[in-house]
Amino acid sequence: MIVNLILTIAGYCYYLNWQRTPAPRLSAEVPFVSILVPAHNEGKVLQKTVSALLEFDYPAQRYELIVINDYSSDNSAAVLTRMQAAYQDRNFQVINTDAQTGGKGKSNALNIGLKRAKGTVISVYDADNTPEAGALRYLVATLMQDDALGAVIGKFRTRNRTATMLTRFINIETLAYQWMVQAGRQQLLKLCTIPGTNYVIRRSVLDQIGGWDVNALAEDTEISFQVYRLGKRIAFQPWAVTWEQEPQTLDVWFHQRARWVKGNIYVILKNVNLLFHTDAKVIWFDLLYLVSTYFLLMFSLVFSDIVFVLSVADAVHITLQEDSGAIWLAAILMFILSTFMAVTTEKGEMTLANLGIVSLMYFVYSQMWLAVAIYGMVGYTREQIFHQQAQWYKTKRY
Repeated sequence: MIVNLILTIAGYCYYLNWQRTPAPRLSAEVPFVSILVPAHNEGKVLQKTVSALLEFDYPAQRYELIVINDYSSDNSAAVLTRMQAAYQDRNFQVINTDAQTGGKGKSNALNIGLKRAKGTVISVYDADNTPEAGALRYLVATLMQDDALGAVIGKFRTRNRTATMLTRFINIETLAYQWMVQAGRQQLLKLCTIPGTNYVIRRSVLDQIGGWDVNALAEDTEISFQVYRLGKRIAFQPWAVTWEQEPQTLDVWFHQRARWVKGNIYVILKNVNLLFHTDAKVIWFDLLYLVSTYFLLMFSLVFSDIVFVLSVADAVHITLQEDSGAIWLAAILMFILSTFMAVTTEKGEMTLANLGIVSLMYFVYSQMWLAVAIYGMVGYTREQIFHQQAQWYKTKRY
């Protein structure tokens, strides 16, 4: 919590500086960009996504859109056929995979699209995204300003944030941990982690890496490590905004987040040995952060909850110091204040209702995440013991 507080404060400082910084401008030499959109059973959202991606204010002849219709069983193919007819004058193509080539997860779909891509810059968007018109321009302009950059990431917001109490939680989580913490890491450490959407990456970097790891459920975190190991940096550009659809029911949220947990554990175990390599110290912070989150923090929270339940049941007796109540209260206030600080950076979000939701998140949403983490860790362990192939959980759309 203290680390997140420090990152949030640093992120807020970054936000204040960013407000006074003009938006990046494209240079005269505009690179050709290939936008990849992996889509499995995304018929409900594809039309809106494709329309937004083809209406970027980036020069139309300098980018192409490639949608990988990844072995879908819904009406995705029909939707994409109609969209191609509506945008015949644009660089828009669809790759339809079958049972042999597709249906194997996001990384595999992206690798298929990469083989067809012509751009020197690759951009990735999820099929539920509606980016703002300038998003691609801001991302590419930032990337081209510095040869040391391997990738540039943007900011994403919750499109359906008022749909349910769960999406209100997710909206605040996104602002606090995908906006402020990401900005804080950029401010303090010059570090960023690629999210699954709304980013650009140099084609040359992907070629050196060998594309996306098909075994990684958290392909975004995994490829971030690979970029840094090549000696390249990743920058955060908040001007580039996309709006995405988040889970509206507990069941969908639970399985999506459990996939994230299993994916990040895979990344930890794949790279943990790098903690002993001095040439990999650029990713030590991220590795230690993930290890502390998914192992040390989870153990501490579980142990704390067990002790609390046993003490209430009068099964154990704990002698607390007089100031323990004050420490507990300080922890709650620290969480509420740091989280609400992030909320205040977005127009229309600084409300009493959101302050109440932030307070509720400490007691409800945090415990939900604990359950997800335990479930994901157990699931990953079971898959390793029984040599099961990790399954890509398809997030339901609305």
